[in-house]
Amino acid sequence: MDVIKVKANSRTAAVAGAIAGVIREHHRAEVQAIGAGAVNQAIKALVLAKGYLAEDGIFVVCLPEFVDVDIDGKVRTAIKLAVEPR
Repeated sequence: MDVIKVKANSRTAAVAGAIAGVIREHHRAEVQAIGAGAVNQAIKALVLAKGYLAEDGIFVVCLPEFVDVDIDGKVRTAIKLAVEPR
């Protein structure tokens, strides 16, 4: 399972669809965002995905955590949202 990486200019509905699809297929999704704009888009997408999944009787919880990510030799701190069925 790949990590869903979100940018500040990511389309919220597209990310929400990706989250919902991964949850349906793998029963777990990981969303990663670096920066305030990206975290904002990720949270909005998570709320949308929660609604999409609730229509199918799947209720999810989100477990946020900080992770260090190596980007071009520089270590950056990202927010990782682990999304799992309740």
